[in-house]
Amino acid sequence: MVAAHETTLRELLEGAKQYRVPLYQRTYSWTEAQLERLWDDIRKLAEERVEDPHLTHFIGSLVLAPSPTHGPSVSEFLVVDGQQRLTTLSILLCAIRDHRARHEGPDHRDRIDQEYLINKFKPAHRLKLVPTQADRAAYEACLEATPQAGGSDKVGAAYRFFAAQLAAVDDPDDPMDIERIEDAVISGMALVSVVAQAGDNVYRIFESLNNTGLKLTQADLLRNYLFMRLPNRGEAVYGSLWLPLQKQLDSGDLEQLFWLDLVHRHPEVKQTDTYTGQQTRLNGLHTEAEIEAEVRRFCRLGTLLRIILHPGEEGDPEVRRRLTRLNAWDTTTVYPLLLHLLDRREQGTASSEQVASAMLYVESFFVRRLLIGRATANINRILLRIVTDMPGDLPVDEAVRAYLSVGRKYYATDASVREAVRNIPFYLNGRATQRKLVLQWLEASYGSKEPVASESLTIEHVLPQSPTTEWRTMLSEDLQGEESVAEVHEGLVHTLGNLTLTGYNAELSNSSFLVKRTQLGKSGISLSRDIAAQKRWGRPEIYARAAELAERIVACWPGPIEEAGNRSEVPWDVMNKALAALPAGSWTAYGDVAALIGSHAVPVGARLANHPAPNAHRVLQAEGIPSPNFRWLDPSRTEDPRDLLRAEGVEFDKHGRAIQAQRFGVEELAQLAGMPQQEASGQPLRPRSRRNDSLDDRFVEQLTDLQDAQVVTGCLAVIEAWAMMGGRPLYGNGGETSCFLMARGKDHALGNIWPAAIYPSGKFEIVFQHLSIRTPFDDIALRQQFRERLNQLPGVKIAAAKLALRPGFSLDVLADAKARVKLIEHLGWFYQRAVHPEF
Repeated sequence: MVAAHETTLRELLEGAKQYRVPLYQRTYSWTEAQLERLWDDIRKLAEERVEDPHLTHFIGSLVLAPSPTHGPSVSEFLVVDGQQRLTTLSILLCAIRDHRARHEGPDHRDRIDQEYLINKFKPAHRLKLVPTQADRAAYEACLEATPQAGGSDKVGAAYRFFAAQLAAVDDPDDPMDIERIEDAVISGMALVSVVAQAGDNVYRIFESLNNTGLKLTQADLLRNYLFMRLPNRGEAVYGSLWLPLQKQLDSGDLEQLFWLDLVHRHPEVKQTDTYTGQQTRLNGLHTEAEIEAEVRRFCRLGTLLRIILHPGEEGDPEVRRRLTRLNAWDTTTVYPLLLHLLDRREQGTASSEQVASAMLYVESFFVRRLLIGRATANINRILLRIVTDMPGDLPVDEAVRAYLSVGRKYYATDASVREAVRNIPFYLNGRATQRKLVLQWLEASYGSKEPVASESLTIEHVLPQSPTTEWRTMLSEDLQGEESVAEVHEGLVHTLGNLTLTGYNAELSNSSFLVKRTQLGKSGISLSRDIAAQKRWGRPEIYARAAELAERIVACWPGPIEEAGNRSEVPWDVMNKALAALPAGSWTAYGDVAALIGSHAVPVGARLANHPAPNAHRVLQAEGIPSPNFRWLDPSRTEDPRDLLRAEGVEFDKHGRAIQAQRFGVEELAQLAGMPQQEASGQPLRPRSRRNDSLDDRFVEQLTDLQDAQVVTGCLAVIEAWAMMGGRPLYGNGGETSCFLMARGKDHALGNIWPAAIYPSGKFEIVFQHLSIRTPFDDIALRQQFRERLNQLPGVKIAAAKLALRPGFSLDVLADAKARVKLIEHLGWFYQRAVHPEF
């Protein structure tokens, strides 16, 4: 049974009462945003109570239970729920007391203390509110107004916040303003007080409240459960074990620790089931000693997790190096294995050398999978099962290698690595940060005495993504048979052999090889040394560098055990995924598909001719005609694939060639295959949250360097017009500084939205992919209208099939004044609908 009634802070605190926050409650955690909301409510209420003194503002519930040590002279309660707001209001009363005592006289100190903060004549129960142990010293500093009041902890921050707000609103010409605020706090803040009956299971009430909406983490719940099971040893265990653990790890890390502990036993357990899984396990323990032992074990594991999260605290230099690298890779599902390895070392069943070796095999596993285009395939399942499934009769490092080597885990062999480095579009695989890490680690393998600061480096395509006539001429010298320059370029540009690190990304961009060679030679980057030594940069040179890098990779990152075989796999499933997503009204070329999967046009054609694949008829030769060798796998089908393509919406010219505007290139196929989205700089597609003048200047500088004067004038005119209509230009911070035309910021109720991004290298990108999940342009009809409007511009023809992608057109369009005016008109149409969806 529980009793509930509405009350005020005055009724709660007057008289001889004490409210104790149990150990199982979380520490005080209100943020400044929460404090601001409460303060705004109090200010408003104080003003409104001038007209209506009986007005109140409801701030929530307070769930209490009679304390087991309830005495006759003081009413003692445990705060089951609501301790955050009760603590906040008590801190506010301390701030009001100190402000009024300082400005109006010391009598206010004794009055507020005795009425609301302390039980003056009950020394054994002096505090009306007793926070949890971790917050007690900070709260008592505020209560006693010691020099420590207002420290850097959450309690101190709340006190400082309220002290500052009171100072700001205290009007010397209004002697009653602070008194009105005190009255609003004491008499105007309404709560529902819910009091449980003696004998009720307090923790069960607490757990029930959480299950009906209280925002507690899995770690909060487990802590509460553990200390509910420690009625006699709770204070001692909390102080000696839990508090140090809580200081090492924040709430999110604690939750992760408890999940990692479960994964060692049950790899399939979800992180959202951490509390129920641990509770089920702990229900099998029956004594306080057993529960205390579990807390002690968690404390030990927490120290190890702390090392994983902060590798600099690891003592062994090689283990520290490997942990730092795996931490940078940013795949948290490797944490169960790392925790297991460090635990094995602490238990004496593995040495630091074996632990470091095991971590190297995991790093090799990651790098080699990325190189062959399999960075994410089943990665979580593989890593989460490693502790339970790896062989138990081998040294731990060899056990890890053996587990990763068997089955379909894509631990690439040396032969696969050599083939992938030569052919796979490395730049389109995995996350941008991981690709950069591989290049940084390769650079480190040269043992440079003066390492370059990695923060300033970006990935540079030596053969540029948008080749000039000079570059195309160089590529044409390497053509074989019926190859086209476009096909050779697609097959080379994103491979590892063509990539390096540089601090000059935007400056180099589409420059000639002579210019790039000179700059790269000055960079001090070992990866670029061989490039700078070349006289030209075509297919033979890129292949030669790929071969050299492949051998370095094989030497740096050991492969699977020999029993894994010397297999070499083409990722046909990636091809099938992209072709399955290739929309009606579009087509792609054999060379595009080959570049996507690191193969060649001929084997792609042979594969499609002999194996079922979705939408195989949409794969044409580069000039837009079906291959002479194309045939339907179903012998009963005899129609011309052109007829089907026309019915699907593909347009053909008078020579029977599909128009190039409807062609999906390798980067668009990569989007269809689920590969990460990129800016031209290789950074994630994400505008910055505020204008940055240095980035603004950098954008203009890059634009001026890379485009002629008319294009620069046109771009800046469009950006200025966008700002005039109410939009905002925001700038990316990659090697190439892009400009996003923001119509709404992320603080808007509907979220942020932008129609386009401008790249100094020459692209005006229309972000249909982004718009497809943003109101109101999640309506395909609106995106279609926007596409049709843009297609009115001279030289712009965006295919309908690309309404879910990020197509674009050349910045040269903006050099034409009439086209520019028309574009601004279309952007205005977009802006009105983005800002006023009801328009």
